Amino acid sequence: MLKTLLDRIQRLFLLGRGQPLALFILGTLLLVNVLSEVDWAPRSQPGALQQASAVLGSPFRVGRQALFDGYQQLHPRQSQSAPVTIVAIDETSLTQLGQWPWPRNRTGALINAIAAHQPAAIGLDIYMPEADQTSPARVADNLPPGHTELATALRGLPSHETQLAAALRAAPTVLGAAGFDFQTLSSSAGLRTQPLTVGAGADPLAHVRNYPWVLASLPELQAAASGQALLSVDMTGGVVRRMPLVMAVNGQLVPGLALEMLRVATGSSAIEVAMDARGIKSVSVADLKVPTQPSGEIWLHFAKASAGAARYVSAAAVLAGQVDPELLAGKLVLIGLTGQGLSDQRVTALGEMVPGIDIQAQSIESVFDGRVLLRPWWMKWLETLLIGGIGGLLVWRMSRAHAPQQDAALQTLPLRALWLMLSLTLVLLAAGDAAFVWGAQLVDAASAVIILLVLLASLVLSAMIAVSRRNALLAQEQQRLREEAAVAAGERSAAWRIQLGSLPKAEHLLAREKRLDLATLLEPAKDVGGDLYDFFMIDAQRLGFVIGDVSGKGLPASLFMAVTQTLTRSIAKHAHAGPAAVADLANSELASSNPEALFVTMLIGVLDLESGLLTLVNAGHDSPWLIHPDGSMAHLDSPPDAGGPPICMVDDFPYQAQQAQLAPGDALVMYTDGITEAMNAGNEIYGGERLEKALQQAGTLSAQALIERVRVDVGRHVGTSEASDDMTLLVLRWLPAAQS
Repeated sequence: MLKTLLDRIQRLFLLGRGQPLALFILGTLLLVNVLSEVDWAPRSQPGALQQASAVLGSPFRVGRQALFDGYQQLHPRQSQSAPVTIVAIDETSLTQLGQWPWPRNRTGALINAIAAHQPAAIGLDIYMPEADQTSPARVADNLPPGHTELATALRGLPSHETQLAAALRAAPTVLGAAGFDFQTLSSSAGLRTQPLTVGAGADPLAHVRNYPWVLASLPELQAAASGQALLSVDMTGGVVRRMPLVMAVNGQLVPGLALEMLRVATGSSAIEVAMDARGIKSVSVADLKVPTQPSGEIWLHFAKASAGAARYVSAAAVLAGQVDPELLAGKLVLIGLTGQGLSDQRVTALGEMVPGIDIQAQSIESVFDGRVLLRPWWMKWLETLLIGGIGGLLVWRMSRAHAPQQDAALQTLPLRALWLMLSLTLVLLAAGDAAFVWGAQLVDAASAVIILLVLLASLVLSAMIAVSRRNALLAQEQQRLREEAAVAAGERSAAWRIQLGSLPKAEHLLAREKRLDLATLLEPAKDVGGDLYDFFMIDAQRLGFVIGDVSGKGLPASLFMAVTQTLTRSIAKHAHAGPAAVADLANSELASSNPEALFVTMLIGVLDLESGLLTLVNAGHDSPWLIHPDGSMAHLDSPPDAGGPPICMVDDFPYQAQQAQLAPGDALVMYTDGITEAMNAGNEIYGGERLEKALQQAGTLSAQALIERVRVDVGRHVGTSEASDDMTLLVLRWLPAAQS
């Protein structure tokens, strides 16, 4: 059953060269990526599509957020101004003035102390939904019996809320509140706030975060303050990345702290909200216009926490009159808790943990400096089109590797795919980084990398399965050839027929070819050897040729010779492989089934009949002679970085080809050691020097005449001695069309 399943999966990868499956994967991943960034409307019970998007889109969301955080960590925001000062109720303040919460009159005194320096606005990151239990009247109610006079005196004093309200009323102050999705003992269903002006277009309530409940300060404090704002932030995975500038409480639009502080500071009557068909386009305060996401949010560009350390001042120092007036005069002052155990610590996109008040300060600075990050609605569609285009190009280009003539290229396909993926990744990341730095735009290169990586893996797997299938068929063909050769080789004459019958004849194969003069000689020894030669037209322009000598004698050598010849011709012609790839594949295939441990020395070459360019691999064979028309000659030796050992001598050896440029009329003389090692009755070998002399002054001889000269000279040396090895010659002379 498992084998059947695996076979069906392989068929799926092979269908249409892997294109249908790759395109299906590409389309599915693009759809999931788009859905992963949809801002779903809040629901008590998420729908099936929303649930599927949450699960399947998780890798895209995580990768996208990590990439955007990475941009910020590489390029943190550089503050252009310092509009914000944080008056921190820190450890020093708590030590000197007592634990939190403080009596409201002390908070009022802090506001008065700040207001004395004429700040632009004062914002409180503090919630005061309940009455102060330390107010004089509350203390009077808790006095023991018998203190009537003291109780009466205390009830005559103003409450702490009254004192705080007076301080709030006397200064440009903004009270903070927190939105809640559920009701608590201290929450309420509404908030006193200045109405927002909404332009024509879509209804903003359909796009902003809407809280049914809010935790706000007492009504008398709200009435005294110049403005109200929500302090809620957007957190994803425990990290603050976005800040809403506009929200809603029970259907009522409410500004974030940054906008309300700027409105109060500029004395504006309202915040203007510009709409379009997709939601909120921008918000404006006085002459400051801030572009937003359709949900009314901005992506915060964080500065390092160390860069904002100078904006902190202790509340104790302010109350003691020990603060530099320049830190408060004309500033947007925030009052918040930073003491240990009091402040809500938040993690920023820079990976730093800071007090919640610092997030508000960075939001105000970003808006004030005009450095907010945006991810326009069209960015996702542009990315989708770009990824789809690149993916489609990859599917079209890489599926061509399934063609049989591309088998050699498939050997390096995984490595090439890896380099392609690395290059695409670097380009996409560089483009995203440039958009971040120069345009404050967030480009999602991470999703593109994920999609293209999966797509490339699918294409490579399809190609490798195709190669595996073709290799299996080739192995079956080799086995068939071996079996046929074994059946036909019942006697020595049959072996000779195998050896000689498989060799091509130049007068038949190249009868009409005028650009080449080719002749061959193979004289078998008494005991059948394994010499071979072959030549064939790869296409109309290129001639492939092979000459080799199999180790050993007799029937095994003859059979090995036949298989070698068939295999090399098949690889060179049908896979369109070069000599190096032919040697690599022949070495791999022959070594995999070689019970006699035979090996074969070979010359494998390709001659371009138009240009005369010769590409040659020497696998442990005697170097050929190159004879020029003027009679000069030279050994065509392999350079150190080319050639290699005999085929089947070293497994997986990476053969390298050499190249030589033939001149018109040049002749290439290739031979086996049956020529140079031919012995006479005195056991003297013919040798390379005699062969060189025989080839001298043969510059204008035809290929057949040249072979005849060598054959006669070897015969003269050997005399009546019986040949102990095959004698083989392959001579070709290049005669370009210009000389025809």
